[in-house]
Amino acid sequence: MQGLGLCRLFYLQHGAPLIESRLGERSRRVAVGLAGQGSDCLGFDDELSRDHDFGPGFCLWLTDEDDEDFGDELRRLYAELPKLFLGYARNATLQGADRVGVMRISRFYAQYTGCLGIPSGDAAWLRIPEHLLAAATSGEIFRDELGEFSRVRNGLLPCYPDDVCLKKLAARIFVMAQAGQYNYGRIMKRRDEVAAALALSEFVKAALSAVHLLNRSYMPYYKWAFRSARRLPLLQEAVSGLEALYSPGADRETLIESICAMVSGHLEREGLSSAKDTFLVAHAEEIMRRIKSDYLRNLGVMVG
Repeated sequence: MQGLGLCRLFYLQHGAPLIESRLGERSRRVAVGLAGQGSDCLGFDDELSRDHDFGPGFCLWLTDEDDEDFGDELRRLYAELPKLFLGYARNATLQGADRVGVMRISRFYAQYTGCLGIPSGDAAWLRIPEHLLAAATSGEIFRDELGEFSRVRNGLLPCYPDDVCLKKLAARIFVMAQAGQYNYGRIMKRRDEVAAALALSEFVKAALSAVHLLNRSYMPYYKWAFRSARRLPLLQEAVSGLEALYSPGADRETLIESICAMVSGHLEREGLSSAKDTFLVAHAEEIMRRIKSDYLRNLGVMVG
């Protein structure tokens, strides 16, 4: 059983009966689920994941006012829950000890966005990294009758506002051109293997981010970025090309050009660029011109 399913069942069988019986009507003000950091929140956990921060547990989110009112009482109730469930005990590390339990809605989101609630304005959205928004909107809500936790979550989904998404996409497309199409081949001619590996890494990272943005999705942090891309409906051929870059004997320069051609073709079909060149710098410039916000459009192409 994966972690999310285990935690859901733990809540339904033990958490919900205890909290509802002891808190009564106040239990209706508690949002419950599992979200935040961790492979279990993304649905990527496996047997290797069970050696840290895995096991029965769930999040209980309260407004600031409700935390002041009955937060400590709820924490005592959570501490009464069984420590063993279906043969699993919570294996928490020092870094992951606060991933489950009672927490304030405001603090949960602020740790990822730096904002109290939904970010306001292009500048606020632009500075939030994708992997943090992926964590903030991960997992599943088991219960939220009050609706405050879901209100913020829904305000962060499915992806950045349109102009911010275009700005970040332009930056990723430009890096794909710079690191992959331009620099990788030049570095290989110098036989600088370390610099070439760094250039290839920058290209792949930018390409995976671009695939997520074009799918209107947040890319999780690097460990799960490729696996997440495999779940997306668009540009799967390009994702396969990225995987092929790491095959023994791969013709990487040819593959890079092929991947960029797939991306440029998609941009044209989606009306995001009218450039006919497969060199992606031209497409990055086209995307920048489609941004309506003067603030974002006047930033450097690589900002974001």
